[in-house]
Amino acid sequence: MTATANLLVELFVEELPPKALQKLGDAFAGVLREQLVAQGLAAADAPLTAYASPRRLAAHVVDVLDQAPDKAVSQKLMPVTVGLGADGQPTPALLKKLTALGADASVVPKLKRVHDGKAEVLHYESQARGVSLAQGLQKALDEAIAKLPIPKVMRYQLQDGWTSVNFVRPAHGLVALHGSSVVPVTALGLSAGNSTQGHRFEAAVQPVVIRDADSYAAQMREEGAVIAGFAERRAEIVRQLQAAAAQVGGGVRPIEDAALLDEVTALVERPNVLVCQFEQEFLAVPQECLILTMKANQKYFPLLDAEGRLTHRFLIVSNIAPEDASAVIGGNERVVRPRLADAKFFFDQDRKKTLASRVPQLAKVVYHNQLGTQGERVERVRAIAKAIGQQLFAALAERHQIEGTQDGEIAQDWLLTCVDNAALLAKTDLVTDMVGEFPELQGIMGAYYAVNDGLPNEVAHAIEDHYKPRFAGDSLPRENVGLVVALADKLETLVGMFGIGNLPTGDRDPFALRRHALGVIRMLVERDLPLDLHALVASAIPAFGDLIKDPAAALLDFFYERLAGSLREQGYHTQEVDAVLALRPRQLALVPRQLEAVRAFAQLPEAPALAAANKRITNILKKADAVDAHVNPELLREQAEQDLYAAMQRFVPEANAQFDAGDYRLSLQTLAALRAPVDAFFDDVMVNAEELALRLNRHGLLKSLHDAMNRVADLSRLAV
Repeated sequence: MTATANLLVELFVEELPPKALQKLGDAFAGVLREQLVAQGLAAADAPLTAYASPRRLAAHVVDVLDQAPDKAVSQKLMPVTVGLGADGQPTPALLKKLTALGADASVVPKLKRVHDGKAEVLHYESQARGVSLAQGLQKALDEAIAKLPIPKVMRYQLQDGWTSVNFVRPAHGLVALHGSSVVPVTALGLSAGNSTQGHRFEAAVQPVVIRDADSYAAQMREEGAVIAGFAERRAEIVRQLQAAAAQVGGGVRPIEDAALLDEVTALVERPNVLVCQFEQEFLAVPQECLILTMKANQKYFPLLDAEGRLTHRFLIVSNIAPEDASAVIGGNERVVRPRLADAKFFFDQDRKKTLASRVPQLAKVVYHNQLGTQGERVERVRAIAKAIGQQLFAALAERHQIEGTQDGEIAQDWLLTCVDNAALLAKTDLVTDMVGEFPELQGIMGAYYAVNDGLPNEVAHAIEDHYKPRFAGDSLPRENVGLVVALADKLETLVGMFGIGNLPTGDRDPFALRRHALGVIRMLVERDLPLDLHALVASAIPAFGDLIKDPAAALLDFFYERLAGSLREQGYHTQEVDAVLALRPRQLALVPRQLEAVRAFAQLPEAPALAAANKRITNILKKADAVDAHVNPELLREQAEQDLYAAMQRFVPEANAQFDAGDYRLSLQTLAALRAPVDAFFDDVMVNAEELALRLNRHGLLKSLHDAMNRVADLSRLAV
């Protein structure tokens, strides 16, 4: 009689790598349950709880059997002609096979005959004994350990002094409880028991003896002073951070940083949030520097005021909760002070030199062994930015969207000067002390130093913003000067890397080319920039001279692939995306409107028939020689082709005018009126007439129709 109980498995180890802890915990628990399910010891939907703390990985699985049920097994033996003689008696080959399976000649009459399509085959059906929990859990535990996504394996010796094992960190304890019973399994040289270790300093008892699988979390909290669950511990930290900020008052709030919160959750077993402070004189340093040093080096949570400005107070998440916390607070304040003093020193020293004076130093910084130094790269970015700026500001002048207080050519010249200055100085903060210490501040510090040098805000903003968007969902450059420099910087990287054949492969993309391409796409689309993608790529190539081979074709393919993927992620249907991008639109800013127009067109009752007709026309024109979109009305013999021509004369000019005005939706709706004459044409007219003049004229009519209908998108891609 099988029994069911809940199962608890825990590996107690030395401190696990914090940035990998949550993934390790989820993987350990997930594979454990997966293996139990595969062996029939647990249901596929068995509730699972994963635990992960700095020194333990654990899993709780509900309703686990102590013995998997027996299951029917059908084993293919051999063809009937091989296994049975002419008299129906078993052959030696069959008897030998049955013996190997633990059976004898008595089962021969019970063997099942199955026709496999070629011949009749004998099958032996039996009951396979289900695995015991001890056997099944041993296999599951071995698999769970083997499949852990360990960032770096550690090799260490067991206590016998001879045996070595590989694991993420040395393991010191193993718990395996089925209900309240210990399951006799082993792992990493350890035998399972029912006791584990609690908090190093604050556990009420040591060791903690687990009564049963279901009391694990509560006992760890109450007796071991450990919150075992990662999510529960994270939620407790958030609660305490908010409570501590409320206690400080004044509307302050802890900085929001999910990655920092996850890392701190992986560093403490029982969190205790405390309020600390530093001298207000440090607030004269840019807050990004102070925030970064507190987060990156100390894992502190800076407090911001209601306007988002840094205050002189910060929160720490301690792993101990003494009655008098003053020593802990004082110690952390002493630790952070030299860090902040270093940041202030770097900032003060850096401001003694202008950004312009640092430009020559970039000639000593290698960018890429095939593409030269950062100094050479800066000159390429300047050239590309000038070309883009001329295109953009001229187009914006036509739209009357030029920035600045002046008009016309004077404003354009001033903006181009700002673009050139920003492109020249954008990388100079790479050779400052602050960015040397904190590379994450590149661009940000350049903006501060530009303001210190008295440069216009447009230049300072562009220096900071030219790295944007740095990641998915990041903001875009604030102003057009920054947009131009950001486009130039990303295009320089893309053209250069594609030009030397340094393309991303699989998951490898060391130069973040996918991110750069999406950044260019986002700027063009979201800022509605009237720029031609093909012209942008072409304008960047001359800056490289003979350093690269022309990458335009491959790079444009890359852009359209990234655009297609991005649009599908935004919820557009594959057919809609394919229809629009099949035309390789040059102005990406228009693509969203084209997609919306195609989506609206696809809802019309005329759409399926017109899409199918369009596909048919495409195939006809592919098979014909070069077709001229010219129609001689005098050669339109059939009524259906005359009617189609007349309808085109009526509706196509109207649709073209709507297209030229940017109303793509209305343009396609207007063309929907052609459905009836198009259907009639294909029903009544022989396109490939024997008479050459008639055939060419009908091809010309279809070419004219095809050109008119496919200005917004390739409608044939909508055909089912």
